[in-house]
Amino acid sequence: MKKSNRIFSVFLITVLSFSCSLKYAETVNAEDKVPEFVFEDTKLVRYENMKPTLEVTAGTLEQYKNTNETYGKDISFISYDDEGKAETEGSCGIIFADTGKKIYELYDDIELYNAPEKMRFQANMLKWNGKTEQLTSGRSDMVKIEKDDTIMRGSGFSASGVSKTFSFRGNITGTIETSDDANKVE
Repeated sequence: MKKSNRIFSVFLITVLSFSCSLKYAETVNAEDKVPEFVFEDTKLVRYENMKPTLEVTAGTLEQYKNTNETYGKDISFISYDDEGKAETEGSCGIIFADTGKKIYELYDDIELYNAPEKMRFQANMLKWNGKTEQLTSGRSDMVKIEKDDTIMRGSGFSASGVSKTFSFRGNITGTIETSDDANKVE
């Protein structure tokens, strides 16, 4: 879990360093209402040591003057490990990131897949706090987790990147599939 949270934070930091936000609801200075940079239908690739570490595709990315905030729409990403293999893939409808506070919020049809852990997450709202390494949903927001033959759905999701544990505060439902072949004794 920690590796996917670390990758998630690297993704968001990268996105924030390249883009801005769809910031329409706040009352601010007129100059602050207009994005300083807007990227439309863009693909950004981050390299380290001549190898791609992250690819981000966005319908729209916006960055505003005098803030650490970035907003994006129709986001998808892939992060790569040191050997160049896809490690974490994901997408969401809207992203908000504040690199100064290390707060990253994803909204609308969120899908994340971590290849090394073979875990898939689906949600409509997730928030990553890079300072505390906590990934949370809203109290009543549903999160679906799939790993191997286990599927869990619950509300009030919380995961710790430090302890590598997760929990649900609300009701949980799920299934665990077992195979007769796995239990066969020879």
